[in-house]
Amino acid sequence: MTSSRQVLTTDPAAVLVGTLGSVARPDVALAEPVCLALVAEGATHGWAVAGLLAPDGEVGRIWGLSRPLTYRALDQLVVAGLVQRAGREPGRGRARTVLAATARGRRQNRRWLDRPVAHLRDVRTELLVKLELRRRAGLDPTPLLDAQQVAFAPLVERLTGADAAPGDLAALWRQESASAVVRFLARARIDAAVGP
Repeated sequence: MTSSRQVLTTDPAAVLVGTLGSVARPDVALAEPVCLALVAEGATHGWAVAGLLAPDGEVGRIWGLSRPLTYRALDQLVVAGLVQRAGREPGRGRARTVLAATARGRRQNRRWLDRPVAHLRDVRTELLVKLELRRRAGLDPTPLLDAQQVAFAPLVERLTGADAAPGDLAALWRQESASAVVRFLARARIDAAVGP
């Protein structure tokens, strides 16, 4: 039985990124694409992916996922045919199942990493994690930053084009958030041009 906050499925077509339906929890919505991107970096196992997504992990410092949800996402990716079990390797205790992205999984991962986020609120989570995953994969962040700037341009213009009415704190918040995103994208673009 699933709660009203989670959508679980074994239908491979429904597991594809962006087709999970209405999901209230961001960890569930991003779990599969983030786990797929980490597996697509090279053959690995669930323990290693979970470590990267732990709060003190390389990716978890930006966007984290609990160990049980990591394993659930990896299982769903296997069911969807985006990841395959590619053998076993010894580990402390039980042997670990090695996971590798399938050709379809690698294509799906690249499309997801190239796609701008839909909402300004997703910059803090989805865009930042995509930029980190692109960095880890050796991909230039510039195409995503440029696409994101283009995608947000009409919304930013609408939000920042007129002053918020006095006392309209929600409108003021939206304007300031939009302005901050514009500054972030510009700075990230400059940082990308300069390099590490």
